[in-house]
Amino acid sequence: MSLTVCLLASEAAPLSKTGGLADVSSALTKYLHAAGHDVRLFTPLYSSINRSKFPMQPVEGLQSIDVGVGPHRYVMSVMTTPMPGSTAPIYLIDCPALYSRPTLYTADPDEHLRFLAFTRAVFTCCQRMQWSPQVLHCNDWHTAFAPLFLKAVYDWDRLFAGTRSVLTIHNIGYQGVFTSSAIEDLSLGPKNYMLHQDDLKAGRINPLRHGIIYADAITTVSPTHAREICTDQYGMGLQDSLRARRGALVGILNGVDYDEWDPRHDHYLPKHFDPDTLGVKAQLKQQLLKRLNLQIPPELPVAGIVSRLASQKGIDLMLESLPQVLEWREMGLIALGSGDAPYEKFFAELQENFPGRVVFKRGYDDELAHWIEAACDMFLMPSLYEPCGLNQMYSLRYGTVPIVRKTGGLADSVENYDAATGQGTGVVFNDYNAEALEWGLNTALDLYAEPEHWARMVRNGMQRDFSWQRQGGLYVDLYKRLIA
Repeated sequence: MSLTVCLLASEAAPLSKTGGLADVSSALTKYLHAAGHDVRLFTPLYSSINRSKFPMQPVEGLQSIDVGVGPHRYVMSVMTTPMPGSTAPIYLIDCPALYSRPTLYTADPDEHLRFLAFTRAVFTCCQRMQWSPQVLHCNDWHTAFAPLFLKAVYDWDRLFAGTRSVLTIHNIGYQGVFTSSAIEDLSLGPKNYMLHQDDLKAGRINPLRHGIIYADAITTVSPTHAREICTDQYGMGLQDSLRARRGALVGILNGVDYDEWDPRHDHYLPKHFDPDTLGVKAQLKQQLLKRLNLQIPPELPVAGIVSRLASQKGIDLMLESLPQVLEWREMGLIALGSGDAPYEKFFAELQENFPGRVVFKRGYDDELAHWIEAACDMFLMPSLYEPCGLNQMYSLRYGTVPIVRKTGGLADSVENYDAATGQGTGVVFNDYNAEALEWGLNTALDLYAEPEHWARMVRNGMQRDFSWQRQGGLYVDLYKRLIA
């Protein structure tokens, strides 16, 4: 059964990206298209998108469209380009007044208007194309008003009579809240009563909350995180709304794009390996140590970090535990990332205090990220919360043992190794404190000293399959249940 799916996303890799949303929107589009579904991905045409790299064509009938957002009027045109590595169409909403900014997201006073206009434009495009999607799949706060608009603004249009809505929450920490004085921007008129009244009384409008209230199905990016966000600890103020819709909430673990992330054919690596040729991994490790000028013998274990340097990522735990473990144990550390200034300073000082054993590269470097996954022995992800996380799944495929905290997608994708049974793929700890991370590091280092166990754990991880072929099918199952 072929489906018609309209996907709305504020970013889509490789055209525009700040995080996992971009990877998921593109990978899901590619998967659905390859499976024979009529999927159309809509995203803003930001000025940062390289038009020479992604050749675009104007879409006939979708030029110079007038889009109203309350009292505001915008003129928009739609361009299209095929998804790289696919023939799936991406539709880009071109409106320089809204999307020609130095960054994808801003703190500008019209931030809510930028994405309200985008959401309204998608409905207009469907109407002009006379295309009736069975599923309207929106993502995060930027497009979370789409389910409400479907029920309150476009309920007259038979084109959408059979359309069901899905909201995927990638990061509940970002909710897009704006002032209730901008209520007219929603163009709800007499249907303002459908807005969350307690929020209105408090002077605010929360886009993500309205997506939760009105979507026919709500997904988040791992089964454990779906349970976590219904709790006071992880719900970020939306737990009551989520608990009220618990029956509509499902967790689907993100898939991994193994075209990009697989040591069998990684285009950044000079040599390739699989579970039967781990000697190549050891050779790559030697090359990386030399390249980064680390003065440690290649038989010593090396841990890797590729991360935003933010409190969510558990960097606080490293402040105490990493110097301690480096003091007592023989190991190397390679860290790549940028973020909060105190965390950047910490890693810079760690490099100074452990010369030849620690290297810190500030910023993001795609090639080095692939090398760290391929050449390190272990990978650190002690997150405070992690809706899904992808690096731990990359690490498993590259035979780089993940050391993770039991939360969100980390809990769903990494199984603690049990030496008695030989089962498990990594080292998992529960508590969010420096002692627990220290335990995790020491446990991994002790296992590394037992080559038989280490090899078993590495091979277990390399055999795990988190492909979109598996995960994408779960979205299709959900869509079919909604429209049945």
